[in-house]
Amino acid sequence: MDISGVEIPQLIFAAAFVLFLLLIAARLLVKPLRLLVKLLFNSLIGLMLLLGFNFIGGFLGISIPVNIVTVLTAGFLGVPGLILLIAVKMLNLP
Repeated sequence: MDISGVEIPQLIFAAAFVLFLLLIAARLLVKPLRLLVKLLFNSLIGLMLLLGFNFIGGFLGISIPVNIVTVLTAGFLGVPGLILLIAVKMLNLP
């Protein structure tokens, strides 16, 4: 059976190939988006950790500046990152 001079199996193969290409393109676009969402989520957690420590540390006279480096450090490393920032602050390292 012909449809405009093209065989049905060729049409099915072409449609499957196009769907396969769309699937690959979708995966290539979704992976960086997931990484970006994870980075933003971890940064938010780091910011909350820093603000919480600065609130409590205010009573003890210790505070850590809130900037992109400290937020990302606390976000990527979590509590150990916050401890690292506190240690750096206590040692008066820049």
